[in-house]
Amino acid sequence: MRSVSGENLVQLLTPEGTRVAGPYGEWVADIDGARLQGLYEDMVVVRRVDQEATALQRQGELALWPPLLGQEAAQIGSGRALRKDDFVFSSYRENGVAYCRGADYTDMIRVWRGNAPSGWNPYEINMATPQVIIGAQTLHATGYAMATKLDGADAVAVAYFGDGATSQGDVNEAMVFAASFQAPVVFFCQNNQWAISEPVTLQSQRDIADRAPGFGIPSVRVDGNDVLACMAVTREALERARSGGGPSFIEAVTYRMGPHTTADDPTRYRDPNELEDWKGRDPIDRLAKLLEAEGLLTGDVTDRVNAKADEVAAQLRHGCVTLPEPGDLDVFNNVYTTPHSVLERQRDHYSRYLASFEAAGGGTR
Repeated sequence: MRSVSGENLVQLLTPEGTRVAGPYGEWVADIDGARLQGLYEDMVVVRRVDQEATALQRQGELALWPPLLGQEAAQIGSGRALRKDDFVFSSYRENGVAYCRGADYTDMIRVWRGNAPSGWNPYEINMATPQVIIGAQTLHATGYAMATKLDGADAVAVAYFGDGATSQGDVNEAMVFAASFQAPVVFFCQNNQWAISEPVTLQSQRDIADRAPGFGIPSVRVDGNDVLACMAVTREALERARSGGGPSFIEAVTYRMGPHTTADDPTRYRDPNELEDWKGRDPIDRLAKLLEAEGLLTGDVTDRVNAKADEVAAQLRHGCVTLPEPGDLDVFNNVYTTPHSVLERQRDHYSRYLASFEAAGGGTR
């Protein structure tokens, strides 16, 4: 893999857990011991959420789950840089960002259980529900950012997507519009090395971050397993957008340690030695080493963090297994914001179809 050992990457925390100075260090100068402990807790809890959801899928309680194992630093570092009035447009893997935005744990898994077409209310946490159509959210983010600029607000739209999405036309079209109209949007690409079963080197002969300047968008390549560096570059990009500097592109070089989704078997296409190599750059272990070196990872801290992770996992599991089954006509809810005659006609036809079973004494299912 190209440039993943530290060269050509913004890095403020080495894999050995050493905090280093750099041109972006000033952007996280306020992150003291207490806030480092908070970032560590965030990553541990989010990993536990991911593990619990994966277990729920393996036990038949969820139909599918897209793991984020190994990508915690990219999501927590960037997610904690956002302001409450910023708006996030994500793919299906950004549950760490959703955690930062305050998403309800049960809402994270509704769609994966098949109980609802989506999860949370986007306007309650300023984060759109996950987009499964690869790359489409970049267009949504750019349009939102253009509207924000017209409104005279200084909120920023942030689009999260993977390395595979950069081959989609939507992503490139979004960058054309963002650059043309200097939209306050941050494109955050998590390069986790694999677009399902295809390596990033197959679709990108150069670093992905090199593409954005061709559209007139400044870009940066960051160590995606370094929570401090991810926060720093995101803060800079947000400030550029707020001050009228237009869009930015961030390539966070990280690694998907698990499968693409729980329906995937990465052992069929991935060298196990590659996984072992990346385990040595684990984002949580990296921050833990720093905390230990500074005497900040005490037994009390570890107990508190583990207790929080256990509590969240229990809430997630309880919320999952107690979700009520959707009603027969719920599929017609929330399709349009206002009444729609075609949809209402379909609802009426389906209602009468279900009623025909009741009339025959067979029930509706």
